[in-house]
Amino acid sequence: MNTLNNAWSRELNTPSLPEVHASIPVPKTGSFWRKLFAFTGPGLMVAVGYMDPGNWATDIAGGAKFGYTLLAVILISNFFAMILQHLSLKLGIVTGRDLAQACRDHYSRPVSFALWILCEIAIAACDLAEVLGAAIAMNLLFGLPLPIGVVITVVDVLVVLYFQHKGFRWIESIVAGLIFIILLCFVYEIIVSNPAISPLLYGLLPQPQIVTNPEMLYVAIGILGATVMPHNLYLHSSIVQTRNYEKTEAGKFSAIRFATIDSTVSLLLAFFINAAILIVAAATFHGTEHANVADISDAYHLLDPILGVGYASMLFGVALLASGLNSTLTGTLAGQIVMEGFLNLRLPPWMRRLVTRLVAIIPAFIVSLWYGEKGTGQLLVLSQVILSLQLSFAVIPLVYFTSNRPKMGVFVNGTILTYSSWAIAFIICSLNIYLLWETFMGS
Repeated sequence: MNTLNNAWSRELNTPSLPEVHASIPVPKTGSFWRKLFAFTGPGLMVAVGYMDPGNWATDIAGGAKFGYTLLAVILISNFFAMILQHLSLKLGIVTGRDLAQACRDHYSRPVSFALWILCEIAIAACDLAEVLGAAIAMNLLFGLPLPIGVVITVVDVLVVLYFQHKGFRWIESIVAGLIFIILLCFVYEIIVSNPAISPLLYGLLPQPQIVTNPEMLYVAIGILGATVMPHNLYLHSSIVQTRNYEKTEAGKFSAIRFATIDSTVSLLLAFFINAAILIVAAATFHGTEHANVADISDAYHLLDPILGVGYASMLFGVALLASGLNSTLTGTLAGQIVMEGFLNLRLPPWMRRLVTRLVAIIPAFIVSLWYGEKGTGQLLVLSQVILSLQLSFAVIPLVYFTSNRPKMGVFVNGTILTYSSWAIAFIICSLNIYLLWETFMGS
């Protein structure tokens, strides 16, 4: 383990998220469930990124146009996410460094600075989708103009500051509560939409037409690009360190085990919600005159009339609002982690989060004020393209670091995990390059 300690010795006195680092105790003795509960929370916060408003438009378009066929893509994307988030939490637990700090430690200053710029652009794009999603929900539910809804999202900065001061468990509880609201809303949506079970189960199996049909492939890549979020890899490697686990070899093995269970179960929940959006769209719109529905607002207005029930549209909007608010909470934390990790720049938390939020709010406010809903929808699409562009610059360093024995010691990825991780990185990079090419150069 001496090699491991030497490889990551630079600036180890500055922990990630120092105000909450190792603030949650982990019992040294006790039952399996007691220890698992101590590690439960970071996985749910990461899962938020896999059900944020950026996913909604692609899921709705995929379900409405192609029925249940693209469920397999959501399933595969979720499998990729489970592996990448496992690598992320392992990096944080073993090295005591988040992904941003690890990049600063390993790469030269110009390379590290370039990675920081790319990551900040991606986080701004992600924040943009979250802010717009919450604003659209407030417009649909309460009739608030989009610009006012955008401004209201600034309140999340104060919420995070207040509850993080009271303890990180408070933030995790808020996130868990909002996820529970989203889950309940989509349980109702699935019941009233009454999907066909056999085609639904068949849709979980990959079909050849996903690749052979160019239009379906494009939507499929969009689902993948909207599902695996780069900021989640930085976020998870940091917030897993809020647990005060033993810094011994045995303690780290135990922490990786329980944190992986937390992450995997949480991402299964995210899969259900992500899939539920597509299932509801498929059951409601596919095979009808509304098969080309891809806009969140259109889906909201059509649910009640088509299904012939009450509350379907309202609960759809409530779930969207909860998703947008949840995503802004985790997005502000990711922004702080990235700036502090890459630059070792310690700003007061309120200043960092206010800057992060303004970067997203200013363009969202201008577009919503100037162009209305149409411009807002185009900006949502652009934000997902930007995220796709940056994803490779987070995935490749993560896979490299966790597959490097001098850096990870006995915790280095095994042969199967190493090859699987590089294969996932290659697939994600290739598909996102294709998505970008089709977006900017396609007809």
